[in-house]
Amino acid sequence: MGWWRISTDTLAGSRFVVSALAETSACLGALAKERTVHPGDRAWLDARLPAYRARLAGDPITALLLWATLRPRYIADFATPTPTGEPDLDFHQELARIRETPADRVHANLETALGGPVPRELHRSDLAERFADLLEWIWTEMIRPDWARRRRIIEADVVARTDQLTHGGWAAALDAMRPGMRWLGEGRLQVNPYDYPPRDLSSVRLLFVPVTAGFGWVSWEAGRYAVVYPCSGVLAAPDPAPVPDALGALLGHARAKVLMLLDAPKSTTQLVALTGQGLGSVGRHLKVLLDAGLVRRRRAGRSVLYYRTAAGDVLVTAQAR
Repeated sequence: MGWWRISTDTLAGSRFVVSALAETSACLGALAKERTVHPGDRAWLDARLPAYRARLAGDPITALLLWATLRPRYIADFATPTPTGEPDLDFHQELARIRETPADRVHANLETALGGPVPRELHRSDLAERFADLLEWIWTEMIRPDWARRRRIIEADVVARTDQLTHGGWAAALDAMRPGMRWLGEGRLQVNPYDYPPRDLSSVRLLFVPVTAGFGWVSWEAGRYAVVYPCSGVLAAPDPAPVPDALGALLGHARAKVLMLLDAPKSTTQLVALTGQGLGSVGRHLKVLLDAGLVRRRRAGRSVLYYRTAAGDVLVTAQAR
């Protein structure tokens, strides 16, 4: 199995990063595999697959490049640059690192991914540009219109993971972060189930990068290591329907929004991230809803989760009609 030995200092200095490029790359992975991990993504995928297939059908070189880049056990390194960790980088600033990759490095990365020679049709100098153009098209047509919602989900996951870290330590925060990943103890993190040599992550920057699309990977370069992982299923579910006017008038829009989100159990910190409301405001809304018998709470490990009661479900359903 592939695992990393991570020093205490590296763990202490690690951070979570929001990356529009990683989100777009994860969505490309879903389109290329024509499958999703979270059931809530299925409608998004089905709606966009026809345009994606048509684009590749009209560009066989890019289609072949994608096949050579996204291998079952390995992604060619040029396609997934490790985030820098700098705040406020926009999508095109991140994408420039792919677009500017030298042709010889792209070819070398493809050889590694393929485990052999690169197809003759890919012996050309514009492969990085082509791959970047595909990602830019996916971002513009399929991700950017929905980026505000996706970013809320990503930020909610960061809040939830941070809460897990605070209450349960690294084992709670990192276990099952992505398929095949688990905390082994004694500073060892299994990152995948494959038989790769271990890596020593002393004196490096360690970044955790959540994405909503359900696929992840690991990458490293220039003293930076990244774990790109899918947001939890509860958070990655589609947004609930908008708050009905009648329900908003009855409870207040902010409190009604909290009630709408509790169709599945969520913690206070998750609700804060998903609603954009302050911790105190969410806490007051939950107390009113608890007193009214519209929600209940239960403990899960060290977290407290809130969920709608049958009465809360009836109220939401009735007001939505």
